[in-house]
Amino acid sequence: MSAQNTQNSGLSYRDAGVDIEAGDALVERIKPLAKKTLREGVLGGIGGFGALFEVPKRYQEPVLVSGTDGVGTKLKLAFEWNRHDTVGQDLVAMSVNDILVQGAEPLFFLDYFACGKLSVDTAATVVGGIARGCELAGCALIGGETAEMPGMYPEGEYDLAGFAVGAVEKKKIIDGSSIAAGDRILGLASSGAHSNGYSLIRKIIERAQARPSDSLNGQRLEDVVMAPTRIYVKSMLHLMQHCTVKGMAHITGGGLVENVPRVLPEHVQAVLHRSAWQMPALFQWLQQQGGVEDAEMHRVFNCGIGMVVILAADQIKEAKAILEAQGETVYELGEVVARPAGAHQTIVV
Repeated sequence: MSAQNTQNSGLSYRDAGVDIEAGDALVERIKPLAKKTLREGVLGGIGGFGALFEVPKRYQEPVLVSGTDGVGTKLKLAFEWNRHDTVGQDLVAMSVNDILVQGAEPLFFLDYFACGKLSVDTAATVVGGIARGCELAGCALIGGETAEMPGMYPEGEYDLAGFAVGAVEKKKIIDGSSIAAGDRILGLASSGAHSNGYSLIRKIIERAQARPSDSLNGQRLEDVVMAPTRIYVKSMLHLMQHCTVKGMAHITGGGLVENVPRVLPEHVQAVLHRSAWQMPALFQWLQQQGGVEDAEMHRVFNCGIGMVVILAADQIKEAKAILEAQGETVYELGEVVARPAGAHQTIVV
């Protein structure tokens, strides 16, 4: 009878692999991080069932613009190299840069962190990166979800998803429809591979038998490879106050040749000159070690250009000066021309 009683003794959530106390501890660690990102419009704080946000009254005809993304297989290197400090900024950047290209000011951000067993230190480090990204984007970290799901993820691993909401005046939505032959193209430098192409990057690292401590252009390989995605929000919002931006393209998965066409009218073509910028050392190393063809580089990686901006030719000089004053490295990449019949919408020559 005693054996039966032992077998049937009451179970707790902790016995099933979920640590409620750890989750509570994480929330307390997150609260001051989220508080630093507060901005106009936030109603309430972390801990409610839903996050409340009031669209600022300065908008006359606000249109909400939303985006969601993850970090992809860059996370595998974060696990392998124990580098959890940058992927949070990656998560924010991938969404806020996306909604930015339609002219939207990011208002708030929510994150989803899922793991098998919660490590409060690791999760707090990741959320710290998310908070930094939100500060750089000027948006509030208004809420999120931490899910501890035993058996769903290998030990020490987690997954991330992010959700951004922004607003733009209806009459100021940027959709690329006004782009015409004769317009010019600027490129804003990336901070590295950002958060795209990491399945290939990991394969190249494996082939090269490279170690995170190896030196690349005077830096540790892990620092170059794990550099967080650059956030262009504040620079571009400032530019849009002074110049008429006709179109933008966030250079993510698909590289230069697949992302620029997303903002172009069917009848035009973007011609990018490879002599306009030098591919950074990381991409040169990846191409050399992987034997990657030029065309493949241009459709997988940003190759050093994280954001493409299209303006009328007479505004290029002013726009370049404004962006450089905001701390951006800016290249005059090329021009928009009439699209030859059957030609790809973006070429690198």
